[in-house]
Amino acid sequence: MTLALMALGWTLAEESRADRLLALTGIDVETLRAGVGDPAIMAAILAFLANHEPDLIACAQAIDTTPAALIAAQEILSR
Repeated sequence: MTLALMALGWTLAEESRADRLLALTGIDVETLRAGVGDPAIMAAILAFLANHEPDLIACAQAIDTTPAALIAAQEILSR
């Protein structure tokens, strides 16, 4: 869950990326706030990154991990 939280912080740090997250996932701001501890919501955040490789790579670099680790976390949270 820690990687997902770090990825969420990175995603929300840029307004255009945050707007794209909300638009593409269908998650609204209130649901996102309430769902920070929800594995399904966090998996959706990581899936959002996985679906746009440039963001996946940039996020992994920014939070000092690998794209593969983010994908693995998404798979675990999706179970």
